Amino acid sequence: MEMNDWRGEMLARVRTLIKQADPDVIEEVKWRKPSNPAGVPTWSHEGLICTGETYKDKVKLTFAKGAALEDPSGLFNASLEGKARRAIDLFEGDTIDAKAFKALIREAVALNASV
Repeated sequence: MEMNDWRGEMLARVRTLIKQADPDVIEEVKWRKPSNPAGVPTWSHEGLICTGETYKDKVKLTFAKGAALEDPSGLFNASLEGKARRAIDLFEGDTIDAKAFKALIREAVALNASV
C-alpha cells in the first residue's frame, strides 16, 4: 500500500513498530475494491491483531480484540463502545507512543495465543 502523504508515512511508522513488537507478525493486504484499490493492511499472529485503514483525514488502527486488552496509556480513542473491537485514530501531525503501542501489540499477540 503506497500513499505519498502523511497517511503513508503514518502507516510506515506503525508497520515498523508492529514488526519491532512482534518479528513473527504476518502482514497481508485484504479487501481490495474499486473504491480502495490498495486494500487494507492487516497484521496477524495466531489470529488477527489489527487493521490499518486510511481515510481522508485519519489512519484508523482497529484491534480485533481490543476490548479485551489493557490500555494503561489510553491509546484507544475510537470505537470505545464496541463489545470486541477498539481503535486508535491517528490524524495528521499526531505522534504515537512507541513503547505503549508495542506493549499493546505484544498483549494482543499473547491474547491470540491464549485462546
